[in-house]
Amino acid sequence: MPEAVLGKPAAAVKPEGVTAAFNREAAERMAADEPAWLRELRLDAWSAYERLPLPTKKLEEWRYTDVKLLKLNEVALAPAVGGVPAEVRARLAGKHAAARVLQAGNAPAEIWLDPGLAARGVVLADLRTAAQSHRELVERHLATRAVPAAAGKFAALSAALWQSGIFLYVPRGVRIEAPIRVVRWIGEGGVAVLPRTLLIAERESAVALVEEFLSPDLAAPALSVGAVEAFAGDAAEVQYVALQSWGKGVRHVSMQKTIAGRDAKLDTLVVNLGATVARVDQMAALEGPGARSDMLGLYFASDEQHFDMNTRQDHLVPHATSDLLYKGALYDSSRTIFRGLIKVWPKAQRTDAYQTNRNLLLSPKAEATSLPNLEIEADDVRCSHASTVGHLDDEELFYIMSRGVPAALAERLVVFGFFADVLDRLPLPEVVAELKAAIEQRIG
Repeated sequence: MPEAVLGKPAAAVKPEGVTAAFNREAAERMAADEPAWLRELRLDAWSAYERLPLPTKKLEEWRYTDVKLLKLNEVALAPAVGGVPAEVRARLAGKHAAARVLQAGNAPAEIWLDPGLAARGVVLADLRTAAQSHRELVERHLATRAVPAAAGKFAALSAALWQSGIFLYVPRGVRIEAPIRVVRWIGEGGVAVLPRTLLIAERESAVALVEEFLSPDLAAPALSVGAVEAFAGDAAEVQYVALQSWGKGVRHVSMQKTIAGRDAKLDTLVVNLGATVARVDQMAALEGPGARSDMLGLYFASDEQHFDMNTRQDHLVPHATSDLLYKGALYDSSRTIFRGLIKVWPKAQRTDAYQTNRNLLLSPKAEATSLPNLEIEADDVRCSHASTVGHLDDEELFYIMSRGVPAALAERLVVFGFFADVLDRLPLPEVVAELKAAIEQRIG
């Protein structure tokens, strides 16, 4: 059960006091046995959290999502203990991986890393442990350039109160062929978890990190406020995949930023399938000439799910490329929002940047809002954006059914065809097969 000392019972919290479940004492307690620099970081972040306002619908980036949907006044921090069902543990153990991480609530992670990779200098550790054993790396990258506390209310909350953190470091020239697998689990309602991932890939290294977010359907709300910070050194190759499959009742807030150096390739795939409400802020910063970032997104919403996705492609230097493709299918009375920005800074000549968002409505009550944007301050660039919101093509469906395919299966085939060009761009065939299975399960 949640720790009562960290929050008030829901009945005792006034509607305007939606942040009452979090307090400075919690940050101080977490920092008690941590290095002085991390304690200072946490407490500075808490001060920023108290100072920064909650986002409101008056802000353009939150215009379609009322923060009240997150039920902040109905959760308290999960304790640093917890277990994972045997079937979830077995599911992770059965997957091909170079390393496996199992995280239950805010409990310390269970970590297994291929001994051969450890011998080559790869580090996979609990973030609090890494803050002491690899201080220089963690201090230089944690909540600094990627997702600092000053970025906003939820970024400050994450920097102040994160507990379930993962640190991955890949040394120069080390190429990891199999993916690193992480499963994060919530088993009860009424709790808040704050996962954090810090990934550092040095020059000419290669790694793929796949994170899954799982829970059963919950009777009471639960909240996950997470941050992902990924750094790719010169000529490094990094793939990051986030598969969000929380059960009903979970509110998911995720802030992700990737930073790519010279000639680095840093690709991401964000998949939203579960949760009652999901808000994802995904940013890519191209800081080295020749850098490339493919930002892929896939979402499947049903019932009354509400997904809000906010993306940004930041071109800060010349000769860099980004390509964003987000696709979503919507059933029932679900609601999705995509808001994207390509930002080309004044000196970023010869930028190639593309942004595409496609939405397939499978119900007359479903609603998708698509808002792609360009902000260009250089004059020698190739940039474009496109978006569509359309209903299922009756002729295409009829054609498939005319071949003897039942209506439900025909619709499923159309949806898979719609998602195909997103999944085909991910260079991880085993992960793609798992994603297809997860989507098929959702479609029913």
